[in-house]
Amino acid sequence: MKMTKKFENLNDTFNTEDSAEIVVSADSSEVDIKIEKMSSSVDDVKKDYEYTRGNLYSIIEKGQEAINGILELAQESEMPRAYEVAGQLIKNVADATDKLMDLQKKLKDIEEEKVKGPTTVNNALFVGSTADLSKFLKSQVTDENK
Repeated sequence: MKMTKKFENLNDTFNTEDSAEIVVSADSSEVDIKIEKMSSSVDDVKKDYEYTRGNLYSIIEKGQEAINGILELAQESEMPRAYEVAGQLIKNVADATDKLMDLQKKLKDIEEEKVKGPTTVNNALFVGSTADLSKFLKSQVTDENK
């Protein structure tokens, strides 16, 4: 049995599909709910990475073309403003290449985080004096000997 009709309008509104299926047995004593996984965020990260990477490559290439053009103009006109604009363009292209390298680092960090997974740290702490600790350890040793 699929989701009820009242939720179909919501699925149409939000442009989604059913992500859960409810199956009721014939005697109605047992309900089985199957939940499908939503699209993986790994796919979204990869898509975003590829899109951003392509945009940065495009920005860098166009910036290099603009630098070549403004440098020719600056040499022909010998105007200080043209050289200033050329310097700004060079800085912007350099910043875009830095962003490309940062993008690589961020993707690497995300992949390492997914591989590493959660870590559990168990810290055992004894609060008491050394005399209390020695009594506790002696009682543990005598309990093991029995």
